[in-house]
Amino acid sequence: MTTDIERHVGAPGRDERVREVRAKIDETGVRFIYYQYISITGRIMGKAVPAPHWEAMAARGIQTWYGGLTNVLPDRSGNLLGFPANAHELVAIPDPETFCQLPWNRDAARVYCTVFHAREEGANPGAFMEEDGRGNLRRVHEQFTNDHDGLHLRHGCEPEMAWLRRGEDGQPDGGPTKPLAYHIDQFEELSRVYAKVVSYGQAMGLDMIQGDHEDAPGQLEINFMYDDALRTCDRLTTYRQICAQVAREEGLIACFMSKPFMGLSGNGCHHNMSLWRGGDDSMVCHVDDPRPGVDDVYLHRKGGTNVFIHDPDDWMPGPLGLHAIGGVMEHLPALTAIGSSTVNSYRRMLDLGLWAPIYADWGYQNRTTALRVSAPGRFEYRAVDSMVNPYLMAAALLKAMDDGIRRQLDPGEPEQRNIYEAMEAGKIVRRLPRYFGEALDALAADDVVRSALPGRLYEIYDEYKRDEWDRFNAEVSDWDMNTYLDCLP
Repeated sequence: MTTDIERHVGAPGRDERVREVRAKIDETGVRFIYYQYISITGRIMGKAVPAPHWEAMAARGIQTWYGGLTNVLPDRSGNLLGFPANAHELVAIPDPETFCQLPWNRDAARVYCTVFHAREEGANPGAFMEEDGRGNLRRVHEQFTNDHDGLHLRHGCEPEMAWLRRGEDGQPDGGPTKPLAYHIDQFEELSRVYAKVVSYGQAMGLDMIQGDHEDAPGQLEINFMYDDALRTCDRLTTYRQICAQVAREEGLIACFMSKPFMGLSGNGCHHNMSLWRGGDDSMVCHVDDPRPGVDDVYLHRKGGTNVFIHDPDDWMPGPLGLHAIGGVMEHLPALTAIGSSTVNSYRRMLDLGLWAPIYADWGYQNRTTALRVSAPGRFEYRAVDSMVNPYLMAAALLKAMDDGIRRQLDPGEPEQRNIYEAMEAGKIVRRLPRYFGEALDALAADDVVRSALPGRLYEIYDEYKRDEWDRFNAEVSDWDMNTYLDCLP
């Protein structure tokens, strides 16, 4: 019987793409390649292999220990998370359409991989690994498309993050700008950062579209064009790599944590989503030849029919769009455990008065609700921050929308009032989880969202994140000392 790994390696057109990569290696002079896969938290893992071995690696893949999928970290008890020390090795098969030279290190290139069990294993030889979030998103999206007559998700992200000064001790020393949203003078203070991020992003296939200074010290939001779900997730991951490199070059810290400063806006990563049928891939490239990447790196899905649009002049989505919103509304508590995926995320949820998306309602351009129709034809999911694993988030949103479409869930009327004023007037609205443990419990109880993390993928996510929550609750902090040190009960 043909295995998953054999079907993947033998997919139609893949041999031609492998040859295209060899031509690109020869053209650019790349000397080694990072074969990278995605861990449970969204971290990039993998190995570097000299470029002469490309064809062999394209056929066989790299081998590395299962524990890379859980960042090779122990839990509070000292036991390795997710996988024991005697667990087997996975095989990561490169996807040649993602090959791209690094614009800041022209000796190196990267290629994303899909992860499999080894060919010689007794159980599930050569099968897809459930624990591979990136490969899982591809499979979830393909199933969604097959089940809904070619319907597919296109989405874009708004990754806010803080550029912080690095003190003499290497630790953060505040932001280099003032917390003034949309202020061009403060944006200009970080223009070297912006220019490098845009340049590197364009070289690696991101169609960079806009940027601004946000509401916290050193906080920028730099956006790239939306696309098919998997490409958007790969590009967000690439964007983070780019920011880490620019921070090294500029002596700064690229901070994606949700809430670096209380009393100031956190780092959200709003997801703007639409469902489409049809369309074609078009080349969108803003760099000259020789391009660092293969042609596929610069493809964007264009055209087709946006099924969210009922009337181009009307903000109200059509029936299918409303059902999709209804599905996301139904599953917001569980989705929060994936979109707000760290203990620090709930600092953002508890810092009131800063438009934190803490209430399960929706409206048009209403920033006080967890969902808003941000333009005719798309809606914005707001309960997600810049520490998100985008592959898990996209898969979970697909499952929630699938449930809404199948059950024809009604999200209710859009709320146009400030949600706090609406509640004062008597409206009853669910609050999203206040604490990380509460969100993890909501995820455990939601079979629909859990189905986006099948089998072991959910198990290791829950294990990893429960350990993180336990570590937080077991830590004596500065708050404890300041509150209780000299307390006489």
